Amino acid sequence: MNIFQKTGKNKAKPMKDGKKMKEANEKSKFQIRTDLAIEARELIQESQKTKKDEPNGVKVETKEGACYTLTKVSIFNDKGSEAMGKPKGEYITIESQKLKENAVDCHEEIISLLAEQLRGLAKIKEDDCILIAGLGNWNITPDALGPKSVSRILVTRHLKGAVPIEIEGSLRPVAAISPGVMGLTGIETGEIIKGLVEKIKPSLLIAIDALAARRSSRINATIQMSDTGVAPGAGVGNKRMMLSQETLGIPVIAIGVPTVVDAATLVNDTMDRILGSMITQTKKGTDFYRMLQDLEEEEKYSMITEILDPYTENMFVTPKEVDAVIDRLSNIIANGINIALHPGITMEDISKYS
Repeated sequence: MNIFQKTGKNKAKPMKDGKKMKEANEKSKFQIRTDLAIEARELIQESQKTKKDEPNGVKVETKEGACYTLTKVSIFNDKGSEAMGKPKGEYITIESQKLKENAVDCHEEIISLLAEQLRGLAKIKEDDCILIAGLGNWNITPDALGPKSVSRILVTRHLKGAVPIEIEGSLRPVAAISPGVMGLTGIETGEIIKGLVEKIKPSLLIAIDALAARRSSRINATIQMSDTGVAPGAGVGNKRMMLSQETLGIPVIAIGVPTVVDAATLVNDTMDRILGSMITQTKKGTDFYRMLQDLEEEEKYSMITEILDPYTENMFVTPKEVDAVIDRLSNIIANGINIALHPGITMEDISKYS
C-alpha cells in the first residue's frame, strides 16, 4: 500500500496515516453485537429517534402471556433485510425472566408455547425425518446449550419397526448430533452437518446454539427461533460456514438463547445510558450540556478501548449462575422440540420418555 500522497507540485510527503489507519481498522472491528432480531429492530428505532414506524419490509407482532412476551419479527423483502442486517424470514422470540428461575409452572407454559411455535415454523409432514444439531463447545458452559439440549432429545430414527404398534404412530424419526467445534475436532461444523445431510437425507435440520445479546437483561431470559439458518460461532465473532437451505439443500430452523453479552457492547450501552441521564439532568445552554451533546462516536470508542484494552474484541460476560440456568434452558428447549416433533407426546408424557 502506498503510504505517500502527492501535494503541491508533485511533491510527496509521508502520510501520518499509519496510526489513523490502525485506529480505523480497530474501530471497524467494534460494533454493537447482537444475534436477536428484536434488538436489531431496537437499534434501528434508536437511530431514527422513533418507535412508531417499522423499517420498510419489516412487520412486528407482539403478544403478552401470563409469564412471557412473544414477539414475531417478519422480514419479507431485501430492504427490510438490509435495514435489519439479517436474512429474510421469520424470527420468533419468547422473553421471560422466569427462564432464569426454577419456576416449573411457567416453564411448562413456555415449553408448550415453544412446541406450538416450532410446529408452525417447521411445517413438518407425517413421515419427515428430522436432524437436530446441538452446536457449541460442551467444555464451556455458556456455549454448551446445544450439546446439553441434544442429550435430552428423544431420538427415534433407529427405532423404526422396533417399537410396539401402539406407540409407533406417536413417534417421528429423529436423529441428533453434537458435532463439537473446530477447535476440538479440526473439522468445520458445516462440513460435518453437510455430510450427515447427504447421508441420511433428513427433511429438516433444527440447529440449537448459544447466542449473544445486546442487553444484559436478555441473557438467559430469551429464546429465539428462526427459519433463516445459523452461522455457528457467530455469537462470539467466529464466522463459520452458514447452515441454511442454500448451503444444505433442506430447510433449517435455528433455536438459540443469548448466554453472553459482548463486553464492548455492554460498556457502550452503559455509557449511552449514563450520558443520556446526565443530559436530562444538566441545564440546557451550559458548556457542560453542549459538551455532552457534542460527544461523538469516535470519542466514545476511544474511551471503550481504553477501558477494555487489550481485550476489546475478545471479552464476553455471562452471569455466575450460568451452570444451573443452562441446565434448565436445555431441558425447556429439548422438551419443546420433543413435543413439537412427536405427534403423540404431550407435557404429561415428557417424564416417561426423557
